[in-house]
Amino acid sequence: MSSRFVFRQTPIAGLTLVERQRIGDDRGYLERLFCSQELTEVGWPGSIAQINKTYTARPGAVRGMHFQHTPHREAKLVMCMRGRVFDVAVDIRQGSPTLLQWHGEVLEPESHNALLIPEGFAHGFQALTEDVEMLYCHSAAYAPDSEGGLHAKDPRLGISWPREIAALSPRDESHPFLDGAFRGISV
Repeated sequence: MSSRFVFRQTPIAGLTLVERQRIGDDRGYLERLFCSQELTEVGWPGSIAQINKTYTARPGAVRGMHFQHTPHREAKLVMCMRGRVFDVAVDIRQGSPTLLQWHGEVLEPESHNALLIPEGFAHGFQALTEDVEMLYCHSAAYAPDSEGGLHAKDPRLGISWPREIAALSPRDESHPFLDGAFRGISV
């Protein structure tokens, strides 16, 4: 079986850009969004526990930086189905040599790409266009008591958002900046 994906490793171990390969003819094309067998080879932990979709109306709005603590930590496969985003993952794995380093990718439908975010990363994105729709595959169901977040404007992270942040939710705005005691989360 030929692969329906091309995997590109980012500078942070485990964080993978996934490029979907289309099979098409004069009628159109087929594009596989998820394949457990192939994605497991690059770090997907197993089955999908939850699939979510977000809609973001306003360019410059940021959603994130979200994660879940043990025992509900999760991997995510995120893709942009409409519009264009700057998608960011921050390594928060305790003991990682790239702790608190971030990596961003532009995701858009025309690029047929996704970001595979392993357990132990915070995730968020900035809408670069109006009417953005994102699709998330989660390896674990949402557990409110295990949720965590980093502040998108935290100077310790130093995320270079492509636009001025136009909006954050009250929950995302309430995340405190990291202090010197933060050593990551266990994975």
